[in-house]
Parts: sequence; C-alpha cells; structure tokens
Amino acid sequence: MSRPFQKVIIVGAGPSGLLLALLLSKHGIAVEILEASHELDKQPRAAIYGSPAIPDLRRAGVIDEIRRRGMSPTSMSWRRFEDHSWITGMDADILKDLNGEDLRMACLVLDQLDKLMLEEFVSKYDGKVKWNHKVIGTGQDEKQAWVDIETPEGKTKAYGDYVVGCDGANSAVRKSLFGPEYPGFTWDRQIVATNVYYNFDQFGFKDSNFILHPDHFFMAAKLTEDGLYRVTYGEAPGLTWEQMQERQPWKFELMLPGHPKPDEYNLISMSPYKMHQRCAPKFRVGRILLAADAAHLCNPWGGMGITGGFVDVGGLYDCLAGIWDGKADESILDLYSEKRIDKWKNVIDPISQSNFRRVSDSDPDTLLERDPVMQACKKAENDLEMQKQMYLSFFEMKYDFTQHYKTA
Repeated sequence: MSRPFQKVIIVGAGPSGLLLALLLSKHGIAVEILEASHELDKQPRAAIYGSPAIPDLRRAGVIDEIRRRGMSPTSMSWRRFEDHSWITGMDADILKDLNGEDLRMACLVLDQLDKLMLEEFVSKYDGKVKWNHKVIGTGQDEKQAWVDIETPEGKTKAYGDYVVGCDGANSAVRKSLFGPEYPGFTWDRQIVATNVYYNFDQFGFKDSNFILHPDHFFMAAKLTEDGLYRVTYGEAPGLTWEQMQERQPWKFELMLPGHPKPDEYNLISMSPYKMHQRCAPKFRVGRILLAADAAHLCNPWGGMGITGGFVDVGGLYDCLAGIWDGKADESILDLYSEKRIDKWKNVIDPISQSNFRRVSDSDPDTLLERDPVMQACKKAENDLEMQKQMYLSFFEMKYDFTQHYKTA
C-alpha cells in the first residue's frame, strides 16, 4: 500500500518528542529524532501527569510501567501557611476504575520518564536519536521539509515529509517560523523547584499540597513511595541564582512544617525557573508543526503545561496517522493548529493562571470565601460523584481529531 508520506523529523528528545516518536513508530510511521544535547535533560521539572494525558500514555504503551516505576497520586489539598492546616481538597481515587480504565494521575520524575520512553523507542522500534544535532533553521517546498543542523562534525541537513518542533520553550523550530515572537507574558515571580527527602507524612500531608501565602507559597508533592518530594516555592524577583541558593535553607525553615534545619532533610536537586504564559501564532506552517512547550507555555501550578503538551502530541498523532491511513487529508493539520490554540486559550491558560493566583493570593485567609473552585471542592468533600465530575472537567483540554476522519 502506497502511503502519502514517508518520514517525520522530530526536533527535541524531551517528553513530548519521545511520546510522539513512540506513537508514530507504533503505527509504522518512520521517525527521526534530532537532539541538540548529548544526553537527556536531568533537571528537576514536571513529575505528575494529569488524567487527560493518561489515554495517550496508554496508547504509547508506557502507562503501566510509569505506574510500576513511579506511583499514582490521588489526594490534593490546599493548606494554610501558619500551621499547615487543611482548608479543603479532593481525592481522585474514584478515577481508578472509570468504565474499566484507570484515569488516575501518574507520577514519575521526568528524567526517568524520558529514559523509559527512550528505552521503548530504541528497543521496540529500533528508534534512532541523533545527539549533538542542534537545529538552527528550517525550510520547505511543495514536496518536503528540512532542518539545518550544527553538529560537532560541521553543518548538515535532514529531510522529511514533516518537521515537528518539540524542542521546548526556546524552540529553534518556532523561531525559524516566527522569529523571536512568542506572544504572552512572563510572570514577575520566580520559582525554585527542588527534589528533597523530608518526612511530610508526620504532618498529615497528602500526595499534592498547595500552601497559600502571598510571598512564601509552595507546593509539596510526593514523587516516590520512599518519600522523595518535589517542593516548588516562590522567590522574590531580581535574585541571582547564587542568592536563591543561599536563601534555600532559610526558606525551608520558614515554610516547611516542623521548620527543619538542613540536617533534617536531604536536598537532592534544585533549579530556578521563570514562569510564562505564551502561545505561538500558529502550530502549523505548511509542513512544519509545533507541539507542547515549543507551541505554548504556562506556569507549572497544577501540571497544565506537561499535561497539555502530552494532549497536543496525542492530537497531532491522530492527525498524522489519519493522513498516513488515507482517512484524512492535510487540512486536518490546520484543524490541529486551530483547535489546540483554542484549547490553550480557553482551558489551559486561564486554569493555570488561576492556579497560580490562588496559591499566591494576597489575602489567603479569605480566599475560601472568594474562590469558586475552592468552594466547589469544599462542597464536594463528601460527594464522590461531584469530585469525579470535577476531575473529568479537565478533559475539556482534549479534542478528538478522529471525528474528522473520512467515513468509508
């Protein structure tokens, strides 16, 4: 059977690029991954993947191993800063069996998830990643697309039917299309993401805990069954990385329950981040496409960024697979751009903004009286059906592109 295209070039061996490579390879579509670095990224980044991403991780064949190597967090709470007491929260254990499907969130530290997906790509599909291949430009004509690459051996090109930029916030693919333009804004506040062993259980903390404070807000989320936590906290604008490192022991003693000294926890890693809300003008320009952080950014509170990125990838896979199978023509890629931008603007961006404004509210003592989301959680505390519907509302970020397939 002749196919309408032969190969997809994926720029970026991060989580979105690897997931797309798995999905396409599983469908029999040839892919080539180009990665600027010499190895996978090891920085502490996302670790919890929301329910809307679970079906795509399942289609890629990795969700069971993610749960085996990691965990399936369910409980979430908002807490007061002064005594860390519980304000309200929810439990997603009700999603464990939803019409026979386990839609609970999944947790595996991102560098380990990347490693898992790379292992699958290489071992099951004989996948190849070209390391030290830094994309510096793109091009296309009516028959193919290509990328200009810098390697240690010199400059070269790679050709394919489509190029997909999964190369993150500083995407070279996006810049080749739109220059430095990345509409949106950067938050004034900086955040610091740490991985730390500390006994939060003795203080009654749940899987994910959001502590409300205008200056010293933080999240403590359990990452592993042996007690590794992601603690992400706010820092003052304008600090250098050295100043943030110097302030970390003071911040932990001030913020964390029990007010621990450095010898009472084991700090594994620490990285600073700026937070952005941005979206590219288009996710498709001819044969060149964008997905995940290369296409849009949001702050990390609530995991909307990584989850939305995986949902992008699942949608783009459906579009490319539809073309490959003769069930769709290339116009479905325009729909991909249109619908994913719409979902970012109307679901991912507003929810992620409200998540951050909630945790950093200027008057947290009165927040429950003013915040409809927290009020709904309070109302649903003893109503499992209402909790289930609240969790399922996050599936609004998805869009089913297969509804546009041609009927036989």
